[in-house]
Amino acid sequence: MNEDSFFSINRLVEFGISLAVAQQMVQTMNQAMTNMQVPGAMNPMQSAPQQFYYAIIEGKQAGPFSEQELSRLIAEKKVVKETYIWKPGLANWEIAEKLPEVLKLVALAPPPFKQNQ
Repeated sequence: MNEDSFFSINRLVEFGISLAVAQQMVQTMNQAMTNMQVPGAMNPMQSAPQQFYYAIIEGKQAGPFSEQELSRLIAEKKVVKETYIWKPGLANWEIAEKLPEVLKLVALAPPPFKQNQ
């Protein structure tokens, strides 16, 4: 058998080592890509801490409410644009219409259902 043959023991060992190095490189690159955070890319979302709110309902402080509970109160018209809302991070109570995160919940609330007759 010719020493330069693909099947020579030296070539097979060289190929095996190259393959092992290549596999290690691929594994390292995959791990680096998994851990990389690219702005605007479809990175796995880390769950944000649950936001909670307090509201003045019927003249009394009520809460804490989750976003889902606040959405329900908005749909039931118990929280309106003039309702005072407070959440952690606010220095003072604000009316609902001045808080973008509350306006988002208003926009996502379904309109009242009216059955066609």
